[in-house]
Amino acid sequence: MAEAPETGSKPAWYALHEAACAQGKRKYIDPETGYVVFTRLAHLERGECCGSACRHCPYGHENVPPEWQ
Repeated sequence: MAEAPETGSKPAWYALHEAACAQGKRKYIDPETGYVVFTRLAHLERGECCGSACRHCPYGHENVPPEWQ
């Protein structure tokens, strides 16, 4: 998985994710790729790891296949 460019010591998307979570949002747009990214709130609402190696997975990527890790 490619690393996001960093702004200072944190990736460019970090502040967007934190702001989206603070506003109770389930997703935000990655500024580098334009992709829609689920926040940790969306993942917690789902209740388990979906196995897709999501950026903000709060479940430690437990269902991600080994070849994706």
